[in-house]
Amino acid sequence: MATMDIGGKQVELDDDGYLVDLEQWDKAVAEALSKEDGLELSDAHWEVINFLRDYYEKYQIAPMIKILVKEIGKVMGPEKGNTKYLYELYPAGPAKQACRYAGLPKPTGCV
Repeated sequence: MATMDIGGKQVELDDDGYLVDLEQWDKAVAEALSKEDGLELSDAHWEVINFLRDYYEKYQIAPMIKILVKEIGKVMGPEKGNTKYLYELYPAGPAKQACRYAGLPKPTGCV
């Protein structure tokens, strides 16, 4: 278990780098985690992060990549609801990396 100091707040992360306490999430956490990966969050990144947070609030589960692509396609259209687009934003894996930044648990089906 690791701890990260984000804006003077101690945030606990599990062994995979996901928040232990989902209530600790805020935009500063997302930005700190992405910076750690060498990624600067754009509006397109935030669109996916916000989508994931809404999805989790509704279904209480972080979607695996197949479901993420399908659901984003329904909401944002086929130009964004495809693996190519999502991997361009989140090269370490859209479901895993975006869920981590969104403060959600590791998606089911992710290794």
